[in-house]
Amino acid sequence: MLPPLIPRPSLLRLSAAVPRAGGLGLFLLFSGCGGEELRLGEAQRLWLMWLVPLLAIFFALSAAAAGKRLQRFAEAPTLKRLAQRVSCGKRIFKALLLLLAVSALILTLARPQWGFTWEEVRRQGVDVVVAVDVSDSMLVRDVSSSGTLDRLQRAKREIVDLLQILDGDRVGIVAFAGSAFLQCPLTLDYAAAEIFLDAVDSDSIPVKGTNLAAALETSLDAFRGAGHPSRAIILITDGEDHSGRALQAARRAAEEEVRIFTIGIGRDEGAPIPDPRGGFRRDRSGSIVLSKLDESTLQQIALDTGGSYVRSVTGDVDLEQIYTQGIKAVLEDQELESQQRRRWHERFQWTLLFAIACLMLESLISDRRRGPGLGPRQDQGR
Repeated sequence: MLPPLIPRPSLLRLSAAVPRAGGLGLFLLFSGCGGEELRLGEAQRLWLMWLVPLLAIFFALSAAAAGKRLQRFAEAPTLKRLAQRVSCGKRIFKALLLLLAVSALILTLARPQWGFTWEEVRRQGVDVVVAVDVSDSMLVRDVSSSGTLDRLQRAKREIVDLLQILDGDRVGIVAFAGSAFLQCPLTLDYAAAEIFLDAVDSDSIPVKGTNLAAALETSLDAFRGAGHPSRAIILITDGEDHSGRALQAARRAAEEEVRIFTIGIGRDEGAPIPDPRGGFRRDRSGSIVLSKLDESTLQQIALDTGGSYVRSVTGDVDLEQIYTQGIKAVLEDQELESQQRRRWHERFQWTLLFAIACLMLESLISDRRRGPGLGPRQDQGR
């Protein structure tokens, strides 16, 4: 804390020097970099620089308040003698050292990086396309005891969990109902894939129904240019195949060495399909339309392509298990991408060393005034 005996002009000089404290730390960091490229690994942490002026204002206000308190308990001659023993300039300098130390520590948190070397980065993995059913029957809320989640919401949550464990694998997303659409092409950017997945809903496909053939064909087209056999399709659906060509599309997948892992969501007795206008959807005769799962077709698709079929009655689809024990167990990782990447050299040690030096120097400097009339006892440190 600053001394209570600092003249008002000195406080003004301290306040004027505060905005330069953070800038001086930046100057000390960057001035010797020459022509090298420099960047901050965590530049968003520089907002902590607001602490520097706030800390300086706190020092100044504390010193002023302490001075007023002393005036209440000491007479003017006594205060004058005490002030002669204290060097206001040294105390201001010590305060500036503290501010510089705080600035340097904040820069250390921002991870200054200066200079880089090129390194080759190779990404190895498999290609996975997730085809998710977005037909109206996926709006049935029978996947949780509370009835707060429908089948599509639960499937999307499971896919998000799958994206969290992918490591080096490319992933694509296909949404399908009566037709199919490539929602997200194969990518290594899992954050982008999650954004595309979030946009998937029951209105994504205007054509109603469940066309498994279109879903498989669109998924196979997404693999074009892959050039390796480590490819898999995860098919998530709760309905019957209305196209009648699902097995034909599965044979094409087998010829192209693509494995299909099918997941069936639903019950044997079927479930009524919600009507957006209220109630449940009915046919022309007025009977409630039930969405039934065609397990035999899904089992045959998985069998023909060397994949596997999983039945989920409650919608609890463990995609992590399918990925680790199914896809990664039978498919060999392939080199999907090779590129040159900059590896930046961390230079936070400089700013950390500068902060430590400021703190050590501040602790070694005495705030006592040296001069005639001040004996050795009076000239001791704090």
